Amino acid sequence: MAEPIPPSPETVAAAPKVLLHDHLDGGVRPETVLELADEVGHDLPAHDAASLARWFVESADSGSLPRYLETFDHTVAVMQRADHLTRVARECVEDLAADGVVYAEVRYAPEQHLAAGLTLEEVVRAVQDGLDEGTAAAASAGRTVVVRQLLTAMRHAARSREIAELVVSHRDDGVVGFDIAGAEAGNPPTRHLDAFEYLKRESAHFTIHAGEAFGLPSIWEALQWCGADRLGHGVRIVDDVEVADDGGVRLGRLAAYVRDKRVPLELCPHSNVQTGAAASIAEHPIGLLARLRFRVTVNTDNRLMSGTSMTREMQALVDAFGWSLEDLRWVTVNAMKSAFAPFDERLALIEDVVKPGYAALGAH
Repeated sequence: MAEPIPPSPETVAAAPKVLLHDHLDGGVRPETVLELADEVGHDLPAHDAASLARWFVESADSGSLPRYLETFDHTVAVMQRADHLTRVARECVEDLAADGVVYAEVRYAPEQHLAAGLTLEEVVRAVQDGLDEGTAAAASAGRTVVVRQLLTAMRHAARSREIAELVVSHRDDGVVGFDIAGAEAGNPPTRHLDAFEYLKRESAHFTIHAGEAFGLPSIWEALQWCGADRLGHGVRIVDDVEVADDGGVRLGRLAAYVRDKRVPLELCPHSNVQTGAAASIAEHPIGLLARLRFRVTVNTDNRLMSGTSMTREMQALVDAFGWSLEDLRWVTVNAMKSAFAPFDERLALIEDVVKPGYAALGAH
């Protein structure tokens, strides 16, 4: 049987995309960072959009997660006012829609946007205003996109229960779930058990950054102690997969559990290379994990810091692994199945948007 022909870059760009792992403060337009920094008097390391964009990517391209996280000091600094948060959220939706994204969950930490006097509630409302404006702007441009909020608590801080309660209070108002993020080493997810147990009692959804900079213990805690619905990254689950010289594969207990339970992996190829979680795109575990039929999804993580988009992430996998249009459809359906939106909304997007979109491009 003939090998499937990899899709052209034009086809990849046109394909419907679903994005589960995208940070609001990691996707600000460089031009917007410059303008808002000038308004608030924040000093930046570069003073034109092209140079600033290059600085973010080069600084993030260090192979160190802590160094990578330092770049957010500059974006968070310009996201302290309600009107600035609204603008960033609006532009986020516009950029995702232009990239072919039809559904996205955008995450950020409300506790990091209080320096100018906003309350947590005001932060969430300002972001939602921007998402609504961006959705309307995309619709007027002929693009349909659904964008929901994920509220993140910082794993080194002590506000996770408070943020979890914020999720529950806004879950009928654009917020679909909870997350914890930040440096993994020394900050295990079990420090936030109170928040996770509260969310479970409230039948709320949550994902946990795990298995990125840290390894299997982080994944094990996120799933078996905390009860995560999804794994933010989870790329190091490959450490529990043994590939023999003859190509045979043996899954360890945890890897088998993750695959058996269809735990979604929010993989972010370019970001994973930048932080040292993967050596290169060609060596990224996503190739093996997809071949073994784990619940793989493809994501951007931080579009500014990685200089990326969903189109670029997908094209990289086509180039590295020869993925076909059917492979791209598979990971897109995986992501839509794994979203925190209600089941009927997920099903409608799969049946009415994702599958017809790929069929129109020639997917079988």
